[in-house]
Parts: sequence; C-alpha cells; structure tokens
Amino acid sequence: MELKDLKQFVANHDNFEIRVITHSGSRFYQIELEDVEGERHMLTQRTKPMLFRSLDDAYMDLKRAGIHRAYLVQHVPHDEVIGRDTHYSEPLTSRMPLVF
Repeated sequence: MELKDLKQFVANHDNFEIRVITHSGSRFYQIELEDVEGERHMLTQRTKPMLFRSLDDAYMDLKRAGIHRAYLVQHVPHDEVIGRDTHYSEPLTSRMPLVF
C-alpha cells in the first residue's frame, strides 16, 4: 500500500489498526495496516517496503496521512533461538500504544 493509498483508506474507513513494527537488533521501522477483515498491508514505496530510520520519520508520514494513533510492536527472536514455534501471526499482546 502506497502512502497516497493509505491517505485514501484513512479518509474512507474508520475501523483499522496501524502498527509500527521493528525487530530486536534492527534500527529500522516498518508500518503495517490491518483492516476490519483482518488483511494486513505493509506501507510501500514503488512496490518495495518502506523503511524508516527513526520513530519520528514514521510519525511524520503517518501524520501526513491523517493518523495520530498507532501501536509499536517489537518482534524478539527469543522463541526462534530456543527452538519454539514463532507466533508472529497471532494477536499481538506485546504492543505499546503510541499517540503523536
């Protein structure tokens, strides 16, 4: 989903969730939108995932799209390291609300 598509989506819908995602050990952030049907859309630029170097950069683009709330989600590879199944696709319980 391109940034212009995100702006249109936000203007026409009100039931969705925005996630700012990072992985432990990474310095980059990605933005994901989950709509009411449960479909997930990554924010892209020219069909490649957009990467943000800081939370401020991510906030700035979300504000331009008219979004002022999101969740920060950090994936930690703990389960992978100790041999457990990963649960990244299940409902996220370790997320922090962001207001900007």
